Amino acid sequence: MILNLKGDLSAVADGLEALRENLSIQFSEEGYPIHVKKQNGPLRVVNHHGQGEIIFEKTVHFFRALGLWLEHFSKGNEFDLTEDPQFEMSGVMLDASRNAVPTVAEVEKLLQKMAMMGLDTLMLYTEDTYEVKEHPYFGYMRGRYTFEELQACDEYAGNLGIEMIPCIQSLGHLREALKWNYAAAFKDTDDILLVNKPETYEFLENCIKAASAPFKTKRIHIGMDETFQLGLGKYLEENGYENHIDLMNRHLQKVVSITEMLGLKPMIWSDMYFPLFAENSKYKDENGKIREDIIAGIPDVELVYWNYYRKEQEVYEKDFHNHKLLGRTPIFAGGAWTWNGIVPNYGKAIATTEAALAACKKEGIKEVFVTLWGDNGAETPFSTSYPILQLFAEYTYQKDVTIEKAAERFAFCCEGHFDDFINLKLLDETPGVMKDNMNTSMTSKVLLYQDILIGLYDENIRGLALGEHYEKLVPVIERAKHHNPKWEALFDFYEQLARVLSVKAEMGIRVKEVYDQKDYEQMKSIMAELDEIQANVDLLRRKHRKVWFAAYKPFGWEVIDIRYGGVITRMDSVKYRINQWLEGVIPTIEELEEKRLRHDGPWEIVDGLVGGNVYHRIVTAGNFSL
Repeated sequence: MILNLKGDLSAVADGLEALRENLSIQFSEEGYPIHVKKQNGPLRVVNHHGQGEIIFEKTVHFFRALGLWLEHFSKGNEFDLTEDPQFEMSGVMLDASRNAVPTVAEVEKLLQKMAMMGLDTLMLYTEDTYEVKEHPYFGYMRGRYTFEELQACDEYAGNLGIEMIPCIQSLGHLREALKWNYAAAFKDTDDILLVNKPETYEFLENCIKAASAPFKTKRIHIGMDETFQLGLGKYLEENGYENHIDLMNRHLQKVVSITEMLGLKPMIWSDMYFPLFAENSKYKDENGKIREDIIAGIPDVELVYWNYYRKEQEVYEKDFHNHKLLGRTPIFAGGAWTWNGIVPNYGKAIATTEAALAACKKEGIKEVFVTLWGDNGAETPFSTSYPILQLFAEYTYQKDVTIEKAAERFAFCCEGHFDDFINLKLLDETPGVMKDNMNTSMTSKVLLYQDILIGLYDENIRGLALGEHYEKLVPVIERAKHHNPKWEALFDFYEQLARVLSVKAEMGIRVKEVYDQKDYEQMKSIMAELDEIQANVDLLRRKHRKVWFAAYKPFGWEVIDIRYGGVITRMDSVKYRINQWLEGVIPTIEELEEKRLRHDGPWEIVDGLVGGNVYHRIVTAGNFSL
């Protein structure tokens, strides 16, 4: 469409150029007239008597408003719409550390989508995937970003009215950074820094300088979550036991002194202060209030309360109240559930998002963001998070939100059909799994990687007819592939996953039953199906590889190659073992002589959960060193 935008465009001109192709628009004095006005207050889009109008406050509001105007104009009616932003900040945290590092081009695509949705903040979560010149092993061969790459992302984001905030770790979650010998002097445990050591703070000063330098913002997320073993490694050997909160506060004070020196405003994940909130907390006084000396010991940092797990609104409300006991209103971080396995867990993401953001509005939370983690390999393409980003965006601009409204906006912003994306959850939300997969079953990951002769999850899936389930899912995803041409490669990948699992899911059970019956003829016919599985897994690998290399740097794909290769090469050994038995070379197949037990550990397998475990606990009951 050809537009004639009139008014003060100085704040949006560069961003318009970045989005022009995405929005399919051109600019000309002969185009449809839209008057643009920047003023405080709600954003507004109008089309009346052949004239358009866009009123906006923040730059990113303009891009959302322009998208709304184009969307409604395409429907052919006059309109006058107003949206009143519900939060002062609403954004995204993209994991660039758990095996996959998005390319600059892919970050720019994300920023384009965010601008059209109206999301105004992006954090790139980088544990060791940014360049620290003083430490050449930091992020070595991990796809780390250079200063120039991060600066380019920041510049692009700024043109769209999006603030980029560095998001790093300054205490725990540093296993990959600390595995090299350069870190021996300041390592407490495998993934936690050694508190109180001068070398630790020299290292952190280098890291914080490097992480913040490419960005215009003065805000920085310095992490510090899940440091459960803090002070229990080398620190314990050298200093004896010291309670966790005291150690945490002392370390945080030292790190904050670094951020203050650099003129930065830090935030941290708040979970390591949760012991303060317990009913029987030793940190409370006789009146049940958190002791003043404890509160005084927490430096001036913003607290980010993260919770991706609960669908009960009252849980979030209670936790917000607890945070306010510390004298500050927290930032909230929800989750898109892109880290469940190979497939996004849309059911849980929607249920938790709706509960959490309703609580945020009720409790006056001003800043929110959604996390796109990539735990255990980043096998799920992060672009599958876009439906949940859209949901976050609609909650940001509307008091009341429906899935139908989010779906309409998703069709415009992401050129895809919301329902087709949501159907991908059925690869994990299978028979035997509870509604919305609230117990986070990783069914597809388990069934893809588990060994046919070992079958660690065979008893968990017995009687669920999962092969039939996946067989029915193949044409569903195939139709979605044709229905979403902009997303063809993504749906092609998931269609192939369903095709593989339609045969492989219950193959271990079949092989065991045929073996127990000593049905040699049936076993010979199964051999052809094993060939088919092997070929289809390799095709799946290649389709996955296409999606990966379109979005990520190459580093990390070797891990996924090895996982697929494990399935493919094990198929050779499975056929070798069965052939030995069929030919009478061996009297028994020892792996099939073993009685099958339910997979039950190291995490509890509860009702509504078929399988949920990390890769090395799926493929073997033996020792698998990562």
